[in-house]
Amino acid sequence: MMRKTIKWLAYALLSMLLFIGLYAAAVFTLPKIAVNTEQVATAGDTIAIYILTNGVHTDIVTPIRQQDDWTRTLPIQNTLKKDTTMQYAAFGWGDKGFYLDTPTWAELKFSTAFKAAFYLSSAAMHVTFHKKMVVGESCRQINVSQDEYSQLCGYIQQSFRCDDKARPIFISGHHYGDNDAFYEAQSRYSLFHTCNTWANNALKSCGQRACLWTPRDKGIFDLYPLK
Repeated sequence: MMRKTIKWLAYALLSMLLFIGLYAAAVFTLPKIAVNTEQVATAGDTIAIYILTNGVHTDIVTPIRQQDDWTRTLPIQNTLKKDTTMQYAAFGWGDKGFYLDTPTWAELKFSTAFKAAFYLSSAAMHVTFHKKMVVGESCRQINVSQDEYSQLCGYIQQSFRCDDKARPIFISGHHYGDNDAFYEAQSRYSLFHTCNTWANNALKSCGQRACLWTPRDKGIFDLYPLK
């Protein structure tokens, strides 16, 4: 019996090490494979969107009022400051436990990380309003066509969980600052579908350069070097 137990534990350990090795290999190789690399010139006016990182997490940023007005479904009144002069909306998808219960890495609990890694938690959308965007190390501008912009907005809209009146479900009582709000989101976070995977898929959805797959922000930003 003891020999069988030791043998089972050895198999379990080897399987875990193999999984970790394969995952690490994917993390460092798949982001280097780019898709939508051949951009086709489009007629008509373009719209500036942005990718924004805090060093770990990527947001997709769009104008608040372009083809539509985001504040019709995501009211400024849901923020603490309620500043109606804001011009841009940054969208980030992520694990609800990370977003709402882990304001700093020092407060990260093992249970939160475990649930997030293995599809055991729900997701949230973080919407942050900005007055202006400044291109730099943490921010890149991408010009898209009108049609591409529509496709991107459709992807973002479908990421929200909505009520029976098709309105995004606001999560009250949670903010990182004066100009942000949280909403319930579709899907679940995991090792294979992270906040950066969501942002990368957003770029794919509108035909922009993106990684084949990436769980990190670096792969995305490597495709858009500063000029």
